[in-house]
Amino acid sequence: MSEQPPFPAGGLPSPGPRHATRGMVASSSPAAAAVGMRVLLDGGNAFDAAVAIAAVEGLTLPAACGLGGDAFAVLYDARTRRVYGLNGSGAAPLAATPEHYLARGMAVIPTSGWEAVTVPGAPHAYWTLHQRFGSRPWAELLAPAIAYAEDGVPVSRRIHAWIVGARATLERFPTSAALFFPGGAPLPEGARWRRPDYAWTLRQLAERGAEGFYQGPVAAELVQSSDQGGGLFTEADFAQQTTEVYEPIHSTYRGVDVYGTRPPSQGMILLETLNLLAGFDLAGAGFGSADAVHLMAEATKLAFADRLRYAGDPRVVAMPLDELLSTSFADRRRRVIDPCRAAEVGAGALPSELHRDTTSFCVADAAGNAVSFIHSLFHGWGSGVVAGKTGVILNNRRRGFTLEDGHPNVLAGGKRPMHTLNSYLLMRDGALFAVGNTPGGDMQPQWNVQVIANLLDFGMDVQQAVEAPRWHIYPGTDPALQGRPVELRLESRFAAAVVRELGARGHRVVDNGPWAGGGWCQLIASAPDGVLVGGSDPRAGSVALGV
Repeated sequence: MSEQPPFPAGGLPSPGPRHATRGMVASSSPAAAAVGMRVLLDGGNAFDAAVAIAAVEGLTLPAACGLGGDAFAVLYDARTRRVYGLNGSGAAPLAATPEHYLARGMAVIPTSGWEAVTVPGAPHAYWTLHQRFGSRPWAELLAPAIAYAEDGVPVSRRIHAWIVGARATLERFPTSAALFFPGGAPLPEGARWRRPDYAWTLRQLAERGAEGFYQGPVAAELVQSSDQGGGLFTEADFAQQTTEVYEPIHSTYRGVDVYGTRPPSQGMILLETLNLLAGFDLAGAGFGSADAVHLMAEATKLAFADRLRYAGDPRVVAMPLDELLSTSFADRRRRVIDPCRAAEVGAGALPSELHRDTTSFCVADAAGNAVSFIHSLFHGWGSGVVAGKTGVILNNRRRGFTLEDGHPNVLAGGKRPMHTLNSYLLMRDGALFAVGNTPGGDMQPQWNVQVIANLLDFGMDVQQAVEAPRWHIYPGTDPALQGRPVELRLESRFAAAVVRELGARGHRVVDNGPWAGGGWCQLIASAPDGVLVGGSDPRAGSVALGV
């Protein structure tokens, strides 16, 4: 690993990587990270800690995640010495059809309201992770979140800004207005925010497992709230929710095994991009060089074009996934890349602004277990709807469908939308090497590729890898922006000469500022002697805690 980062610090002093032997948590919520560490110190494993962290993040990062959202994970189980993937995404209501929207004059699915909601998958994902891999009592793991909901969490500057920024949407719905604007004013920074309705829902989940959310009084309240809001949900929609545990998609990059989340997650973009980059000498080009950034951006564009063409819910749509992730396919696609000229992104049809709020975290324990976990409401505050007396803020993931007839991601009742959420896990020589992730919609696979390349091509340590200057192509897949020239958005810590050269190659370069490239990258590596090394993104006030 390099002793000094090959880029300027840019005014933010680096804490350097953190080291631990008994356990490590990397999260954008210090409170949730502390809860996860307490679970590890009390004898829980990484999967127990993940459940507790996820539940608390629903309160401390409420615009980004919670019981109303979805979740994906990639994990390593030291007992079986196997890598698993977890798909905790929900489906559109059975009654949802393109005709429902088209008859109402809607060319796209709305971003807010009950028309934008899918069945939340997160509660079932938490339950499945615990039942398959956990060791501590289920109710014990939800107890910290219940306490936070009952006693209240401080309204941080971030939460206050999220509320103010979404006021026009949140005030449209009476239950949301009551929660976020008591007395007509937004919750002020520093106030104690109690959520007794949400605590009640968490208790139902703690007492009855997944059935406590998807059946019984919580499900009945969700359906009643849907009816009152003009939604399409029935109790059957919630009762059929499941979580898939599966063998992740896999590729090899620089001798390291890379595992990612299967469709409907967009984890395929990460692996295809790495397959394309495997044919280039990025290390020789050097970090932050015009050659390295250009090749990585062009490979990313090709992977996005392939996702747009093929990806959908694999229960409904046949995908040539094995071919798309094969080295022979990468060899053919790589020939399209012009090393001297930027190309446009291939045409696509996935709707919505796929760059909204999500959050993710990583956990590793002393026994060798590790999990990369990502969960989201999709846009900030999801649909903007608080579901009646449940206190649950609902996602707007139905917005991830298209209404285009014949498209693999076209809306259908009981179908899951194509998901931006994805996580990764790295193995080297049969042993755990690292787990990592970031929120960021279409930018997730782009930043994940960069972090992996920072580790494997450019020799950075884990903290350098998440702090390094970032770039991303924009737009990725938003049809509302189709026809708009593709931009290459870079943090301004890249050298001016590199920016000029990228412009000369045809990239439309946009300056994002020194630390405004986005993303809340989390990364935990495992050394051969069992020492855990954590890195956490300074862009979001994230922390890596370990003992």
